[in-house]
Amino acid sequence: MIVAFIHRAVMQGIPLLFGATGEIVTEKSGNLNLGIPGVMYVGGISGVIGAFMYENSLPDKDMANPFLAIMIPLLCSLIGSLIMGLIYSFLTTTLRANQNVTGLAITTFGVGLGNFFGGSLIKIVGADVPSITLSTTSKFFSAHLPVADSLGWFGEIFLSYGFLAYLAVILAIVTSLFLKKTRAGLNLRAVGENPATADAAGVNVTRYKYFATCIGSMIAGLGGLYYVMDYVSGVWSNDGFGDRGWLAIALVIFTVWKPNFAIIGSILFGGLYIIHNYLNQFFPFIPVDMSTQELIKMAPYLVTVLVLIVNSMRNKRENQPPEALGLSYFREDR
Repeated sequence: MIVAFIHRAVMQGIPLLFGATGEIVTEKSGNLNLGIPGVMYVGGISGVIGAFMYENSLPDKDMANPFLAIMIPLLCSLIGSLIMGLIYSFLTTTLRANQNVTGLAITTFGVGLGNFFGGSLIKIVGADVPSITLSTTSKFFSAHLPVADSLGWFGEIFLSYGFLAYLAVILAIVTSLFLKKTRAGLNLRAVGENPATADAAGVNVTRYKYFATCIGSMIAGLGGLYYVMDYVSGVWSNDGFGDRGWLAIALVIFTVWKPNFAIIGSILFGGLYIIHNYLNQFFPFIPVDMSTQELIKMAPYLVTVLVLIVNSMRNKRENQPPEALGLSYFREDR
Protein backbone atom coordinates (compact mmCIF):
# COMPACT_ATOMS: atom_id res chain seq x y z
CA MET A 1 0.00 0.00 0.00
CA ILE A 2 2.83 2.40 0.84
CA VAL A 3 4.63 1.57 -2.43
CA ALA A 4 1.43 2.21 -4.38
CA PHE A 5 0.97 5.54 -2.58
CA ILE A 6 4.52 6.69 -3.36
CA HIS A 7 4.14 5.64 -6.99
CA ARG A 8 0.89 7.62 -7.29
CA ALA A 9 2.38 10.62 -5.49
CA VAL A 10 5.26 10.75 -7.98
CA MET A 11 2.86 10.60 -10.94
CA GLN A 12 0.70 13.29 -9.35
CA GLY A 13 3.74 15.48 -8.77
CA ILE A 14 5.25 15.33 -12.27
CA PRO A 15 2.88 17.94 -13.79
CA LEU A 16 3.67 20.19 -10.83
CA LEU A 17 7.40 19.70 -11.40
CA PHE A 18 7.10 20.71 -15.06
CA GLY A 19 5.01 23.76 -14.13
CA ALA A 20 7.28 24.83 -11.26
CA THR A 21 10.48 24.44 -13.28
CA GLY A 22 9.04 26.51 -16.11
CA GLU A 23 7.80 29.19 -13.72
CA ILE A 24 11.15 29.38 -11.93
CA VAL A 25 12.92 30.02 -15.24
CA THR A 26 10.36 32.73 -16.04
CA GLU A 27 10.52 34.39 -12.62
CA LYS A 28 14.31 34.46 -12.63
CA SER A 29 14.00 36.99 -15.45
CA GLY A 30 11.69 39.18 -13.36
CA ASN A 31 8.48 38.11 -15.11
CA LEU A 32 5.73 36.89 -12.77
CA ASN A 33 3.66 34.64 -15.02
CA LEU A 34 0.43 33.82 -13.19
CA GLY A 35 -0.76 32.43 -16.52
CA ILE A 36 0.99 29.09 -15.89
CA PRO A 37 -2.34 27.26 -15.28
CA GLY A 38 -3.55 28.46 -18.68
CA VAL A 39 -0.23 27.61 -20.34
CA MET A 40 -0.34 24.07 -18.94
CA TYR A 41 -3.93 23.71 -20.11
CA VAL A 42 -3.03 24.83 -23.64
CA GLY A 43 -0.02 22.50 -23.61
CA GLY A 44 -2.36 19.62 -22.81
CA ILE A 45 -5.03 20.41 -25.41
CA SER A 46 -2.42 21.12 -28.10
CA GLY A 47 -0.97 17.64 -27.55
CA VAL A 48 -4.48 16.18 -27.64
CA ILE A 49 -5.19 17.87 -30.97
CA GLY A 50 -1.95 16.52 -32.44
CA ALA A 51 -2.66 13.01 -31.14
CA PHE A 52 -6.26 13.15 -32.36
CA MET A 53 -5.25 14.17 -35.88
CA TYR A 54 -2.57 11.48 -36.03
CA GLU A 55 -4.79 8.69 -34.76
CA ASN A 56 -7.58 9.61 -37.17
CA SER A 57 -5.14 9.60 -40.09
CA LEU A 58 -4.38 5.92 -39.51
CA PRO A 59 -6.37 3.31 -41.47
CA ASP A 60 -5.62 0.89 -38.64
CA LYS A 61 -4.58 2.10 -35.19
CA ASP A 62 -2.42 -0.98 -34.74
CA MET A 63 -0.18 0.51 -37.46
CA ALA A 64 0.74 3.51 -35.30
CA ASN A 65 4.40 4.48 -35.47
CA PRO A 66 5.81 4.97 -31.94
CA PHE A 67 8.09 7.83 -33.02
CA LEU A 68 5.31 9.80 -34.73
CA ALA A 69 2.80 8.99 -31.99
CA ILE A 70 5.11 10.66 -29.49
CA MET A 71 6.69 13.45 -31.53
CA ILE A 72 3.50 14.89 -33.06
CA PRO A 73 1.70 15.54 -29.74
CA LEU A 74 5.00 16.61 -28.15
CA LEU A 75 5.73 19.20 -30.84
CA CYS A 76 2.13 20.42 -30.83
CA SER A 77 2.28 20.88 -27.06
CA LEU A 78 5.56 22.80 -27.27
CA ILE A 79 4.27 25.05 -30.05
CA GLY A 80 1.01 25.80 -28.25
CA SER A 81 2.87 26.62 -25.02
CA LEU A 82 5.41 28.73 -26.91
CA ILE A 83 2.63 30.84 -28.43
CA MET A 84 1.19 31.47 -24.98
CA GLY A 85 4.65 32.50 -23.74
CA LEU A 86 5.07 34.86 -26.68
CA ILE A 87 1.69 36.47 -26.01
CA TYR A 88 2.60 37.05 -22.37
CA SER A 89 6.07 38.36 -23.26
CA PHE A 90 4.72 40.75 -25.88
CA LEU A 91 2.16 42.19 -23.49
CA THR A 92 4.44 42.54 -20.45
CA THR A 93 7.90 43.11 -21.93
CA THR A 94 7.16 45.01 -25.14
CA LEU A 95 3.94 46.80 -24.14
CA ARG A 96 4.82 46.82 -20.40
CA ALA A 97 1.33 45.73 -19.33
CA ASN A 98 0.70 44.86 -15.69
CA GLN A 99 2.11 41.38 -15.14
CA ASN A 100 -0.45 40.25 -12.57
CA VAL A 101 -3.41 41.21 -14.72
CA THR A 102 -1.81 39.76 -17.85
CA GLY A 103 -1.05 36.46 -16.13
CA LEU A 104 -4.61 36.06 -14.88
CA ALA A 105 -5.91 36.93 -18.34
CA ILE A 106 -3.62 34.29 -19.87
CA THR A 107 -4.99 31.71 -17.43
CA THR A 108 -8.59 32.56 -18.30
CA PHE A 109 -7.82 32.63 -22.01
CA GLY A 110 -5.90 29.33 -21.91
CA VAL A 111 -8.63 27.46 -20.03
CA GLY A 112 -11.30 28.85 -22.34
CA LEU A 113 -9.27 27.97 -25.42
CA GLY A 114 -8.68 24.44 -24.15
CA ASN A 115 -12.35 23.91 -23.35
CA PHE A 116 -13.39 25.23 -26.77
CA PHE A 117 -11.16 22.86 -28.72
CA GLY A 118 -11.77 20.02 -26.29
CA GLY A 119 -15.53 20.42 -26.65
CA SER A 120 -15.17 20.58 -30.43
CA LEU A 121 -13.24 17.30 -30.53
CA ILE A 122 -15.83 15.65 -28.28
CA LYS A 123 -18.58 16.73 -30.69
CA ILE A 124 -16.62 15.44 -33.68
CA VAL A 125 -16.34 11.93 -32.25
CA GLY A 126 -19.92 12.02 -30.98
CA ALA A 127 -18.98 10.45 -27.65
CA ASP A 128 -21.73 9.41 -25.23
CA VAL A 129 -19.70 10.90 -22.37
CA PRO A 130 -18.15 14.43 -22.36
CA SER A 131 -14.63 13.20 -23.05
CA ILE A 132 -12.41 11.67 -25.70
CA THR A 133 -9.90 8.86 -25.30
CA LEU A 134 -6.61 8.66 -27.19
CA SER A 135 -5.48 5.27 -25.95
CA THR A 136 -3.31 4.46 -29.00
CA THR A 137 -1.08 7.48 -28.45
CA SER A 138 -1.25 7.28 -24.68
CA LYS A 139 0.23 3.79 -24.50
CA PHE A 140 3.49 5.08 -26.00
CA PHE A 141 3.72 7.94 -23.49
CA SER A 142 3.02 5.70 -20.50
CA ALA A 143 5.29 2.81 -21.57
CA HIS A 144 7.94 1.97 -19.01
CA LEU A 145 10.95 -0.33 -18.82
CA PRO A 146 9.85 -4.01 -18.96
CA VAL A 147 12.37 -4.89 -16.25
CA ALA A 148 10.47 -2.72 -13.75
CA ASP A 149 7.78 -5.37 -13.26
CA SER A 150 10.34 -7.93 -12.10
CA LEU A 151 12.10 -5.71 -9.54
CA GLY A 152 9.36 -5.49 -6.93
CA TRP A 153 9.03 -2.29 -4.92
CA PHE A 154 12.22 -0.80 -6.36
CA GLY A 155 10.95 -1.16 -9.92
CA GLU A 156 7.54 0.27 -9.06
CA ILE A 157 8.91 3.31 -7.24
CA PHE A 158 11.83 4.19 -9.54
CA LEU A 159 11.39 2.57 -12.96
CA SER A 160 7.67 2.31 -13.70
CA TYR A 161 7.03 5.72 -15.27
CA GLY A 162 6.77 7.07 -18.79
CA PHE A 163 9.67 8.97 -20.34
CA LEU A 164 8.14 12.39 -19.58
CA ALA A 165 8.48 11.75 -15.85
CA TYR A 166 12.24 11.27 -16.17
CA LEU A 167 12.41 14.24 -18.55
CA ALA A 168 10.84 16.42 -15.84
CA VAL A 169 13.56 15.44 -13.36
CA ILE A 170 16.32 15.97 -15.93
CA LEU A 171 14.97 19.41 -16.87
CA ALA A 172 14.84 20.45 -13.21
CA ILE A 173 18.48 19.40 -12.67
CA VAL A 174 19.66 21.00 -15.92
CA THR A 175 17.81 24.22 -15.09
CA SER A 176 19.45 24.35 -11.66
CA LEU A 177 22.90 23.88 -13.19
CA PHE A 178 22.14 26.45 -15.90
CA LEU A 179 21.15 29.10 -13.37
CA LYS A 180 24.11 28.45 -11.07
CA LYS A 181 26.99 27.44 -13.34
CA THR A 182 26.65 29.24 -16.67
CA ARG A 183 27.23 32.81 -17.75
CA ALA A 184 23.81 32.95 -19.44
CA GLY A 185 22.22 31.81 -16.18
CA LEU A 186 24.09 34.54 -14.29
CA ASN A 187 22.89 37.13 -16.79
CA LEU A 188 19.33 35.85 -16.44
CA ARG A 189 19.44 36.16 -12.67
CA ALA A 190 20.93 39.64 -13.01
CA VAL A 191 18.02 40.67 -15.21
CA GLY A 192 15.58 39.46 -12.57
CA GLU A 193 17.39 41.17 -9.71
CA ASN A 194 18.26 44.53 -11.28
CA PRO A 195 17.50 44.93 -15.00
CA ALA A 196 18.94 48.46 -15.13
CA THR A 197 22.32 47.27 -13.87
CA ALA A 198 22.26 44.27 -16.21
CA ASP A 199 21.41 46.58 -19.11
CA ALA A 200 24.29 48.89 -18.21
CA ALA A 201 26.60 45.86 -18.23
CA GLY A 202 25.62 45.07 -21.82
CA VAL A 203 22.99 42.38 -21.17
CA ASN A 204 20.01 42.51 -23.54
CA VAL A 205 17.18 42.62 -20.99
CA THR A 206 14.36 42.25 -23.50
CA ARG A 207 15.96 39.22 -25.14
CA TYR A 208 16.51 37.47 -21.81
CA LYS A 209 12.96 38.15 -20.66
CA TYR A 210 11.51 36.78 -23.89
CA PHE A 211 13.85 33.80 -23.82
CA ALA A 212 13.12 32.87 -20.20
CA THR A 213 9.36 33.33 -20.48
CA CYS A 214 9.03 31.35 -23.70
CA ILE A 215 11.30 28.49 -22.56
CA GLY A 216 9.55 28.44 -19.19
CA SER A 217 6.16 28.26 -20.86
CA MET A 218 7.25 25.37 -23.07
CA ILE A 219 8.50 23.44 -20.02
CA ALA A 220 5.27 24.14 -18.14
CA GLY A 221 3.19 23.07 -21.14
CA LEU A 222 4.77 19.62 -20.96
CA GLY A 223 3.11 19.26 -17.57
CA GLY A 224 -0.28 19.48 -19.25
CA LEU A 225 0.79 16.97 -21.88
CA TYR A 226 2.02 14.53 -19.23
CA TYR A 227 -1.21 14.80 -17.27
CA VAL A 228 -3.38 13.98 -20.28
CA MET A 229 -1.23 11.43 -22.08
CA ASP A 230 0.22 9.57 -19.11
CA TYR A 231 -1.52 10.29 -15.82
CA VAL A 232 -5.11 9.96 -17.10
CA SER A 233 -4.20 7.56 -19.96
CA GLY A 234 -5.08 9.83 -22.87
CA VAL A 235 -8.53 10.90 -21.65
CA TRP A 236 -9.44 14.54 -22.18
CA SER A 237 -12.41 16.08 -20.41
CA ASN A 238 -13.00 19.81 -20.10
CA ASP A 239 -12.00 21.35 -16.76
CA GLY A 240 -10.44 18.04 -15.76
CA PHE A 241 -7.04 19.55 -14.95
CA GLY A 242 -8.13 20.88 -11.58
CA ASP A 243 -5.95 23.31 -9.64
CA ARG A 244 -2.62 21.75 -10.61
CA GLY A 245 -1.46 24.92 -12.34
CA TRP A 246 -1.89 26.94 -9.15
CA LEU A 247 -0.18 24.18 -7.16
CA ALA A 248 2.80 24.50 -9.52
CA ILE A 249 3.02 28.22 -8.70
CA ALA A 250 2.75 27.41 -4.98
CA LEU A 251 5.55 24.88 -5.43
CA VAL A 252 7.82 27.65 -6.73
CA ILE A 253 7.42 29.48 -3.43
CA PHE A 254 7.76 26.26 -1.42
CA THR A 255 11.10 25.45 -3.10
CA VAL A 256 12.37 29.05 -2.73
CA TRP A 257 12.98 29.37 -6.47
CA LYS A 258 15.37 26.39 -6.66
CA PRO A 259 14.53 23.85 -9.43
CA ASN A 260 16.46 20.98 -7.83
CA PHE A 261 14.42 21.35 -4.62
CA ALA A 262 11.27 21.18 -6.75
CA ILE A 263 11.94 17.47 -7.46
CA ILE A 264 11.37 16.49 -3.82
CA GLY A 265 8.77 19.22 -3.37
CA SER A 266 6.67 17.94 -6.27
CA ILE A 267 6.55 14.44 -4.78
CA LEU A 268 5.57 15.91 -1.40
CA PHE A 269 2.84 18.02 -2.99
CA GLY A 270 1.69 15.04 -5.03
CA GLY A 271 1.40 12.97 -1.87
CA LEU A 272 -0.45 15.72 0.01
CA TYR A 273 -2.79 16.14 -2.97
CA ILE A 274 -3.95 12.52 -2.84
CA ILE A 275 -3.45 11.62 0.84
CA HIS A 276 -7.17 12.06 1.52
CA ASN A 277 -7.83 8.99 -0.65
CA TYR A 278 -5.62 6.84 1.58
CA LEU A 279 -6.69 8.00 5.05
CA ASN A 280 -9.01 5.06 5.62
CA GLN A 281 -6.22 2.66 4.65
CA PHE A 282 -3.42 4.32 6.65
CA PHE A 283 -5.58 5.19 9.67
CA PRO A 284 -8.55 2.79 9.75
CA PHE A 285 -9.25 3.67 13.39
CA ILE A 286 -9.94 7.33 12.54
CA PRO A 287 -13.36 8.16 11.02
CA VAL A 288 -12.97 10.25 7.87
CA ASP A 289 -15.90 12.13 6.36
CA MET A 290 -16.18 14.41 3.33
CA SER A 291 -15.49 17.59 5.28
CA THR A 292 -12.26 16.12 6.68
CA GLN A 293 -11.12 15.16 3.18
CA GLU A 294 -11.80 18.67 1.89
CA LEU A 295 -9.73 20.15 4.72
CA ILE A 296 -6.85 17.79 3.99
CA LYS A 297 -6.89 18.87 0.34
CA MET A 298 -5.74 22.28 1.57
CA ALA A 299 -2.49 20.78 2.89
CA PRO A 300 -0.21 21.81 -0.05
CA TYR A 301 -1.34 25.42 0.22
CA LEU A 302 -1.00 25.49 4.00
CA VAL A 303 2.53 24.11 3.76
CA THR A 304 3.37 26.80 1.19
CA VAL A 305 2.03 29.54 3.47
CA LEU A 306 4.11 28.22 6.37
CA VAL A 307 7.27 28.18 4.23
CA LEU A 308 6.52 31.73 3.06
CA ILE A 309 6.13 32.89 6.68
CA VAL A 310 9.35 31.18 7.80
CA ASN A 311 11.36 32.61 4.89
CA SER A 312 9.98 36.08 5.58
CA MET A 313 11.01 35.83 9.22
CA ARG A 314 14.50 34.54 8.43
CA ASN A 315 14.85 37.15 5.66
CA LYS A 316 17.74 35.39 3.90
CA ARG A 317 18.31 36.92 0.48
CA GLU A 318 18.97 33.58 -1.24
CA ASN A 319 15.49 32.40 -0.20
CA GLN A 320 13.68 35.47 -1.51
CA PRO A 321 12.17 36.04 -4.97
CA PRO A 322 14.07 38.09 -7.57
CA GLU A 323 14.20 41.75 -6.56
CA ALA A 324 12.51 43.02 -9.74
CA LEU A 325 9.89 40.26 -9.93
CA GLY A 326 6.62 41.55 -11.35
CA LEU A 327 8.07 44.92 -12.42
CA SER A 328 8.21 45.98 -16.05
CA TYR A 329 11.49 47.46 -17.23
CA PHE A 330 11.67 50.65 -19.29
CA ARG A 331 15.19 51.54 -20.39
CA GLU A 332 14.59 55.28 -20.39
CA ASP A 333 13.71 55.13 -16.67
CA ARG A 334 17.33 54.35 -15.75
